[in-house]
Amino acid sequence: MAGNNITSIVLLGFPTLNKFKVTIFCLLLTIYCFSLAGNTLIIILVSKTKSLYSPMYFLLTQLSLSDILLTTNIVPNLLCALLTDGINMSLSACLTQFYFFGASESSECLLLMVMSYDRYLAICHPLQYLAICQPLHYDLIMTSMVCLKFIIFSWILGFSVALTQSVNISQLSFCRSNVIDHFFCEIDPILDLSCSSVFYIKVLALVLCFPVLVCPFLVVTVSYVYIVVTILRLQSITQRQKAFTTCGSHLLVVSIFYGALFSIYLIPETGQSTAIRKIFSIVYTVVTPLVNPLIYSLRNKDIKETIRKNI
Repeated sequence: MAGNNITSIVLLGFPTLNKFKVTIFCLLLTIYCFSLAGNTLIIILVSKTKSLYSPMYFLLTQLSLSDILLTTNIVPNLLCALLTDGINMSLSACLTQFYFFGASESSECLLLMVMSYDRYLAICHPLQYLAICQPLHYDLIMTSMVCLKFIIFSWILGFSVALTQSVNISQLSFCRSNVIDHFFCEIDPILDLSCSSVFYIKVLALVLCFPVLVCPFLVVTVSYVYIVVTILRLQSITQRQKAFTTCGSHLLVVSIFYGALFSIYLIPETGQSTAIRKIFSIVYTVVTPLVNPLIYSLRNKDIKETIRKNI
């Protein structure tokens, strides 16, 4: 990194919490522990239970893995910042945290897209016929190999986009204040420390968000439009309820994830205070990784049955 006068970064965390710091610390620590336990449990259950060997549950383990990576990257520093009124970290450590944050968020967006496509196939195309009149089932479309290719694509693209952005940011000169009023290293606070022109970086960020944020969101939206239309066309109320149950958990997770994400990046900074930005950031970096396993375990009868059998 050429031309850097700043060698360390100070993350302020939440300096205005005062007497509530210990309470917030205990709450976030509890959420973090349950998040790790819940996501790890899902990975273990799916890997050990043959009845859960399907693309849907395999994708769920990857989502859990992404959540573990995200929370482990963010929460420990957040907890330290709460107790010590901010933490010091090297510039390289800050950029490394930003890299893994970007990689996990990008991969999660892509995995949610693949999961929505999987639900689209399961509900809208459970049985089709080829021109040669051979039946084409969901199981023949979303095979284990196809699912694996989707997953590999999601992880590689997510990490590649994050690496591209991180490498370009590392080439900037940082010579302004080394204080970031946040609890982790996010792109906008990092760029605020640079005395170089950041126009190219911001344009690159907009370009890179299309394959990992905009396109996945569009695919998710279109998939669920087709899913809802298909469900409403079903004659049987029982079939409708079963179909909604099949995709309801995923839709809830997607809504929470994208709702918090868009609240951060689509609302201009001038339209939201630093405190509000931090709160939304906590939602998708700390709360959402806990909500995911809770939703999938409480709303999924296969997961609940597997948990009962192993208790």
